[in-house]
Amino acid sequence: MLDEAAGASVYFKCEHLQRGGAFKFRGACNAMWALPDDEAKRGVVTHSSGNHGAALALAAGTRGIPAHIVVPDGAVEAKIENIKRAGGIVHRCAPIRRIAKRPCVRVQRETGATLVHPYADAHVIAGQGTIVLELVQQAPELDVVITPIGGGGLMSGCAIALKVLKPNVRPIGAEPAGADDAFQSLRQGERVTSVVPQTICDGLRATIGASNFVVLRDHGVTVITVTDAETRIAIRQLWAELKQTVEPSSATVFATLLQRRGQFEGLRVGLVLTGGNVDLDAIDLNLSA
Repeated sequence: MLDEAAGASVYFKCEHLQRGGAFKFRGACNAMWALPDDEAKRGVVTHSSGNHGAALALAAGTRGIPAHIVVPDGAVEAKIENIKRAGGIVHRCAPIRRIAKRPCVRVQRETGATLVHPYADAHVIAGQGTIVLELVQQAPELDVVITPIGGGGLMSGCAIALKVLKPNVRPIGAEPAGADDAFQSLRQGERVTSVVPQTICDGLRATIGASNFVVLRDHGVTVITVTDAETRIAIRQLWAELKQTVEPSSATVFATLLQRRGQFEGLRVGLVLTGGNVDLDAIDLNLSA
């Protein structure tokens, strides 16, 4: 049914079934396990709207060290609860992205914890790229791989891996039209940081990282934007046909296929479903017309 709706052969990489409910566990583990013992014992700190924070807390648990997570007010409560259940120490901050860095600096100063950036850390980027390592083994004849784009860590890792493993496969990013800083940055040839995000895709509100922008630009990544209305339609179809709960951020990849049906006609397309940590109390709000 979904192949017919998209006009393409669709292969889903189901990272919403990953430990912690999102792909972020990959990058968090890679960064965590790379820390020398003398650094690791002081713990780690990050800023996150939810999934990276929970993943880092889980990864920290594998080494028995504390994880301090700075979370902006207004973050999805279900994701905050995931952080707490994973053992993370939650620090609240104002919901302005640039302010989130200040509590991180304070925690670093007070505890000596190491910062693990959600998307600009090289170890995090490499960890996210293992998605493509697996995907091209599972579906070796792909023409396109589409991932959501927020800060750009996932797409950076996947684009690097594709260039090495499958250079003929096109990397495409799906981005909310209400948070289209990556799209604007690639179009203008320089990083755009002035976009104020307005989207239901809470996991994709981060500004594209400086190093991530360079990777996307140098690896020929194309970004396609989708509206929240198009994303809602995609969520409904994914829930109805896959019988899987995925976040709005995840649904952007299928929304991209539906919106550009002619562009992907007859192709074999890999779609990364990045997370499934949905706030069940807000389902009616998120899916309203």
